[in-house]
Amino acid sequence: MLSRTADHLFWMARYTERAENTARMLDVHVQTALLPQSTDDAEQGWRAVLGISELLYGYNQKYDKLTQKDVIDFMVRDPDNPSSIASCLRQARENARAVRGALTTEAWEIQNATWIKMQSYLQTNALEQNPSDFFEWVKHRSHLSRGVTIGTMLKDEAFHFIRLGTFLERADNTARIIDVKFHGAKETQSQKQNGQSQSQSQSQQAAEDDGQIDFYYWAAILRSVSGFEIYRKVYRDVITPERVAELLILRTDMPRSLLACMGHVLSNLKNVHNDVSADTERFAGKLHADLKFARIEEILDAGLHDYLTVFLERIFELGNRISKDFLVPLAA
Repeated sequence: MLSRTADHLFWMARYTERAENTARMLDVHVQTALLPQSTDDAEQGWRAVLGISELLYGYNQKYDKLTQKDVIDFMVRDPDNPSSIASCLRQARENARAVRGALTTEAWEIQNATWIKMQSYLQTNALEQNPSDFFEWVKHRSHLSRGVTIGTMLKDEAFHFIRLGTFLERADNTARIIDVKFHGAKETQSQKQNGQSQSQSQSQQAAEDDGQIDFYYWAAILRSVSGFEIYRKVYRDVITPERVAELLILRTDMPRSLLACMGHVLSNLKNVHNDVSADTERFAGKLHADLKFARIEEILDAGLHDYLTVFLERIFELGNRISKDFLVPLAA
């Protein structure tokens, strides 16, 4: 397959997956913003949403203060933000248009219809009236794109490059969600401990309130990766941070876990193997093996943030290696 064709297919899938993950993050945060919290906590939460996608600098260049409305507008509509949902869906459609001959009619029409409908959304106030409905629509269109790809395309190199882009992007986004959300939870817990100077009855009531808020916080994180029902099925117990981390990092049967994503990345890499890709496959294999044989206790003892920082660096390196071996080389 021509490297330019592979490049368009790979990035079509990555942009579609990125739009979905952005919608997931925004949706879950709109829901958690309804929980009782201080103004500072609410602002810190939206700051974390920007931080997940490394968009805080770009936001601060455009806005004087941080508000929910402006963050949503920046991450959904802004054409100058390359990671906004509108920008991602436009790029996915443009990449699909460039290689229409490599796609089935159904696969192309999903991308084209999604962008057309997105433009009509941007011209109304539907997003302001019910943001959750809009985010569900974005997720649904991404599901349709994947389903049509699996259901209609020949399982050839074009198919494998699409799947490769999907799971590489998903691994990156899942790691970012885990890192930012766990870091935010740790900071909140530390602030609570530092501010404890209450009577016994007040402390007991505060503990009950904190327990309820913690449940909704961790449940929201699980829902952001469609993992709430899966958690209940696997653990059948109270939601704990350690088990959330284990589910999202090390469970091979959890579709959006790091281990599951890397398994798909490795298998699709093998299916598009060429004469210069052996080192890239080896690199991906080592990353997959490190996840496969890890234990959550060891990861937490060593420091979850440090572990995920290294993982994200390795995912970035893997993306660069894939570009070098198969796709149009990245600009220096």
